[in-house]
Amino acid sequence: MPTRNLTIALAGNPNSGKTTIFNILTGTRQKVGNWPGVTVEKKEGTIHRFDRRLKIIDLPGTYSLTPFSIEEIVARDYILLEKPDVVIDIIDASNLERSLYLATQLRELDCKVLFALNMADMARSRGINIDGGKLSELLDVPVMFTVGNKSQGIDALLKAAVELADKEKNSNSTRKVRYNKDIEHSIGVISESIGRHFGETLSFNTRWTAVKLIENDSVVREHLLAMDTRAAEAVLTEVQAQRTTLTNLYDEDPEILATDERYGFITGLIKEVFTISPGKRVDISRNVDLVLTNRFLGMPIFFFFIWAMFQTTFTFGGYPMAWIETLVGLLSTALSNTLPESLLKSLLVDGIIGGVGSVVVFLPNILMLFFCIALFEDTGYMARAAFLMDKVMHLIGLHGKSFIPMLMGFGCNVPAVMAARTLESKKDRILTILITPFMSCSAKLPVYIVLAGTFFGPRAGTVIFCIYLTGILLSIGTGRLFRKTLFRGEEAPFVMELPPYRVPMAKSLLIHMWDRSKIFLRKMGGIILAGSIVIWVLSAFPRAVVYDHDYAMDRTRIHQLYAEKAAIASPSEMGILAEQRGAALGKVDRAENTERIEKSYMGKIGKFIAPVFKPIGVEWQGGVALLSGFVAKEIVVSTLGVLYAAGEEDGDDALPDALRRSGMTPLSALSMMVFVLLYLPCLATVSAIRRETGSFRWMLFSIGFNTGVAWFFSLLVYQGGKLFGIA
Repeated sequence: MPTRNLTIALAGNPNSGKTTIFNILTGTRQKVGNWPGVTVEKKEGTIHRFDRRLKIIDLPGTYSLTPFSIEEIVARDYILLEKPDVVIDIIDASNLERSLYLATQLRELDCKVLFALNMADMARSRGINIDGGKLSELLDVPVMFTVGNKSQGIDALLKAAVELADKEKNSNSTRKVRYNKDIEHSIGVISESIGRHFGETLSFNTRWTAVKLIENDSVVREHLLAMDTRAAEAVLTEVQAQRTTLTNLYDEDPEILATDERYGFITGLIKEVFTISPGKRVDISRNVDLVLTNRFLGMPIFFFFIWAMFQTTFTFGGYPMAWIETLVGLLSTALSNTLPESLLKSLLVDGIIGGVGSVVVFLPNILMLFFCIALFEDTGYMARAAFLMDKVMHLIGLHGKSFIPMLMGFGCNVPAVMAARTLESKKDRILTILITPFMSCSAKLPVYIVLAGTFFGPRAGTVIFCIYLTGILLSIGTGRLFRKTLFRGEEAPFVMELPPYRVPMAKSLLIHMWDRSKIFLRKMGGIILAGSIVIWVLSAFPRAVVYDHDYAMDRTRIHQLYAEKAAIASPSEMGILAEQRGAALGKVDRAENTERIEKSYMGKIGKFIAPVFKPIGVEWQGGVALLSGFVAKEIVVSTLGVLYAAGEEDGDDALPDALRRSGMTPLSALSMMVFVLLYLPCLATVSAIRRETGSFRWMLFSIGFNTGVAWFFSLLVYQGGKLFGIA
């Protein structure tokens, strides 16, 4: 028999463990994209179990199915229109009452629903007892207990979902939310009107449609009008009459009445199925929060964690980075020794390997950074960081929720800008979007590692931490300035939810890390490769260069000089003389290569923009690299690799050695890092700003303002350092 295809949708509140269960079920067999027409992330994975091909859909986390936010609309529309075979509602067993609001709404949709009471171990540790059998009987839905982060109950959950999909749907089930007699009467009247005017053509459940119309659901109203305007107007006339009747009877809007009735139903359920043991254990999360969110200790601990993240990224990432550098060096040497002198050899060795190779070595550092960010998210500490920053964010008229997109900016500014859409106020959204690019994304990390590792040695991790901290402080300072000038007005109230601490799953951490790192790898074979080739072409042409110095004569003199020394040298001195001759010839090669690049198209561009960067201590090569960084910040390193390290002796430290010999100092390196931190965002981020703000004006403002701030603070660092005699 052919394998049957089933679609299983995972729904649930944020922080209910839904994504953890999705990762366990699908592993690395996931596709991540966007839902059609919106930029909310869509995750799906396909697995084969129980002689079925199961397509698992991870719906956006939401607290209800009332169509207020994009996430709620996406989740509800998928269930209503795509009609998955089974919907698994992941419920936080330790917060049952809150989770049941979404659960009752799913039950009203009249689809096949399965409840997964997740984090059952946490509920038991708090002395919470839930009668799963009674809950299943009262709601007429299967109920399973799971512990997602320990993979407990997942197989049984999946098997129950498949069994539920195979069962015939019981359309006569009466285990729904029951409202008071007046609302039920109105539901009956509207349902009869819908049946009379639409018959069997309505794709939605009739009772559910009647409830939504009583709640004045705009999406359902528009759906009816689109199907049949005349029939819809007749139904909506009856709806308005029933809404008026309910409003007159209770002196409340019908949507508020329906919400109250649901909560009343939930309260009754809780009394039937929920008990707390008198000798319950102490809430561990609350005790940990006494330290981590303490008004005095919380902030220092937060900054320590951030410092430790970057120190770990630089220190432990250095070992595999050295291995990759060795492989890149061996590949470069092999090609140099194998290929004859030609444009192809120059393209492969100086362009592709010199450009892409100088960036790919930072993959371990990127992996380490994303691992640490995933660790903060999965343990629940990310929400605490936002809570700690809440008071600081109030200084700029925002709240802690705005800090979450900023923290996401440590990984990539594009999803960070997109995350600002969760903010209710338009002013808050635009303000958060404008200050988020000051948060240093992972694409800038390779630049910091090259410059800090070359010029600051063992202190590199601390220097990088200070760069990131500068970005945080400047984003807050800029936000305060904007709030006082461009975005005056009252700040939106907000209560920060603090999910319980959880032990993260290694598998989940690795999946999160890999998902984000794949973007970096895709850039290697795409935009960075293309950028490296463009930089090489501009630096390799024109080929006919008239040199100001006779380098061939210098080489001849060196060979003659060392031939004379070798004639009178002892055998033990021959090795030393060979090394000295190689060093002298290398110096001539570098001088010739430097003049050639200066007279290339790239050199002409660099010399043209050099006056802009000279005051901040950046030479024309660095200026060209910064200019190329508009496409992607990783290209800054590949450009430096092409312009500085091309023609260097093969080896692991070609670029650092070339930077040291170029005349760059620790002060100018620090100035360049500050500029990279603050100047205009990459092309993808600029596009995201345009899309999320809906305005070219804000996009251009972000480009101009960020670059102006970057130049000013780099000038302050470089000229201030020189003033105090710092090299």
